[in-house]
Amino acid sequence: MVALGGGHGLHVTLSALRRVVTDLTGIVTVADNGGSSGRLREEFGVLPPGDLRMALAALCGDDEWGQTWAKVLQYRFTGDGELGGHVVGNVLITALWELLGEHAAGLDWVGRLLDAEGRVLPMADEPLDIEAQVRGHDPAAPDTLTTVRGQKEIALSPGSVTTIRLTPPTATASPEALAAIAAADWIFLGPGSWYTSVIPHLLLPDLRQALEEARARKVVVLNLLGEDGETTGYTNVDLLAALFERAPELRLDLVLADRAAVQRRGAEADELAAAVASAGGTLVLADIAADDGEAHHDPQKLADACAQIIGNV
Repeated sequence: MVALGGGHGLHVTLSALRRVVTDLTGIVTVADNGGSSGRLREEFGVLPPGDLRMALAALCGDDEWGQTWAKVLQYRFTGDGELGGHVVGNVLITALWELLGEHAAGLDWVGRLLDAEGRVLPMADEPLDIEAQVRGHDPAAPDTLTTVRGQKEIALSPGSVTTIRLTPPTATASPEALAAIAAADWIFLGPGSWYTSVIPHLLLPDLRQALEEARARKVVVLNLLGEDGETTGYTNVDLLAALFERAPELRLDLVLADRAAVQRRGAEADELAAAVASAGGTLVLADIAADDGEAHHDPQKLADACAQIIGNV
């Protein structure tokens, strides 16, 4: 099983899927330019390690060993010194890359230390940047298109993304990521920041082709709500349309959405089901939202829904 994404979205997907299967690989975006990741990327010229670290933490077991190491990996130093704001896992991953000279090998060693229940790979072996045309980036000019560069800047923009691309344009996917996709029985895409964590996987031509040609059953997990910024005001239908615009040949088997979130939008349910069917798939509604009042997925509920999906096929 392979899951693609980045940040908190991929973290929750991997946290769920490790409860369901034993052979699991996370493929992670490498365009982060903010915070500790951005600082390490700029200083050492390495891949931004933050989303990779979060994916590894998600694969930690529920026992004392796993949860202790997950906390260590996610620990952020405080203070105003050189280490202030850096995350332990980011520094550890960077050190292993410096020592071993191989991204996949360094991540595998961190996984062994954590006793991780799966593997984590970068989508590419070079740092990428995201560039978008955003309408209304300046609230004072809501109809004006502005070029916005950087994952952090796009995610925080108050406007709506119209076009998006990765740089450098010559970038290619990691060979290990392509091999994992080719060998997969199931592929999960989403949830997460749609334009900066999910869609980037479709912007590398060889990675998009691998996803389109993969024999695996393909599942898209939709977000609960539109985000402030890059997908403000989007419906679930809009999210799928943005996906298909970048990968028109991508055929889906299933699209998983939270039942309550879809039902709150009333008539959208039929439109969403039709959009899924147009891509060859079936819409599955399940209770996958957390009960704490926050707009995020519950890992155990998502695990139960995924187990049911896999068991019914």
